[in-house]
Amino acid sequence: MIVKKYKADTETAAILAAKEDLGPEAVVLNVKTMKQRGFAKFFKHDYVEITAALEEKEFEQKVSSRRPAVNAAATKEIKPAADKMSGIDYRVDDSRYTETGKNTIEEKLDNLHDMLQSHMTGLDKTPGNAGEKDVEQKETSDNTAKPQNNNFKPLKLIYNKLMENEMDEKYANAIINDINASLKKESNIDSILAAVYQKIILKLGEPDGIETDERKKIIFFIGPTGVGKTTTIAKLASDFKLNKGKSVAMVTADTYRIAAVEQLNTYAGILDVPVNVAYSPSEICGCLNEFSGYDVIFVDTAGRSHKNEEQKDELIELINNVKNGGYDADIETFLVLSVTTKYKDLINIADTYKEIEDYRLLFTKLDETVTLGNIINLKCYTGAPLSYTTSGQNVPDDIETIDVQKLAKNLLGGE
Repeated sequence: MIVKKYKADTETAAILAAKEDLGPEAVVLNVKTMKQRGFAKFFKHDYVEITAALEEKEFEQKVSSRRPAVNAAATKEIKPAADKMSGIDYRVDDSRYTETGKNTIEEKLDNLHDMLQSHMTGLDKTPGNAGEKDVEQKETSDNTAKPQNNNFKPLKLIYNKLMENEMDEKYANAIINDINASLKKESNIDSILAAVYQKIILKLGEPDGIETDERKKIIFFIGPTGVGKTTTIAKLASDFKLNKGKSVAMVTADTYRIAAVEQLNTYAGILDVPVNVAYSPSEICGCLNEFSGYDVIFVDTAGRSHKNEEQKDELIELINNVKNGGYDADIETFLVLSVTTKYKDLINIADTYKEIEDYRLLFTKLDETVTLGNIINLKCYTGAPLSYTTSGQNVPDDIETIDVQKLAKNLLGGE
């Protein structure tokens, strides 16, 4: 894993510098405004420092693609010069975490270090854990490929935390194995914890919400019944009209659920936005044409059972009619899911919608559970980008662009 820091006058400039250096796949881990102190504040202005990361294999591919061909006889070891903007390029290493107060990742993790330390101390001192130690030793001896070093115990504790948050064993193992392979044999808890934290953020990726630009947008919300699609639309519609100054309209194709149209009409009346009803896939384009002058059109669809093929085909027809309608607009789709749904059911739902291209994941009901592993599970399973999360019924509140740093911290046991 490649982790680098970039400094610039603004956050945008720092992110552009990171993308230019590491490539478009780079993920921003942390953003911090650095204020000048003492006499320096009279001569220098404040600046923004970001921490960005990239998977090592992607970094090597980028470097290899721009490295000029050289004569084998003239080949020699060349150390790249450090970029004056970004500082030193470094991999996961203990030396990064030795100076108190300089590690922004550690600040983000709050009490996780103490939690791990206390767990390890408790395991060492509690007589009742002798059997657990024997199990660890047996696991280590049974698997000759497992390295014999002090990293095993903290990595196991972190793995257990991921399991408590209902993260899929396959994805948790992949993260732990990758980190174990990249660490020194005798790493401290700070470096291990921060490395796992960074790896989870890379797995989650950058959130992909609705862009606020000049392009017209037609946005579909799909997903099973009861996950909160209509309420989510009301929250986003309110944000785009009241906060972003966009003209907003709504279309509902949910004519199956009792009072679905009335619910959307109620929200529309409060927001003072127009609503149209499409009673069949063939009517959707006519509804959209009536709103040709609006910036953003939110389309509510009926909750579909992932076991009902007829309903799935009708939904695909609805979206394809719009995509083939010749609209000069961005046509986007959000798969709305409840984080409280069992992971096995989420997999079945995702498989049902795999014929719909380029959807983004939107998770609701975060306030109704204490385990959020399903978010990273489905992100890894589908490869679809994450977008928003909701945590309540209040409109227009209780919705936000997903905070991957906060989620990573939660998965590791933080609050």
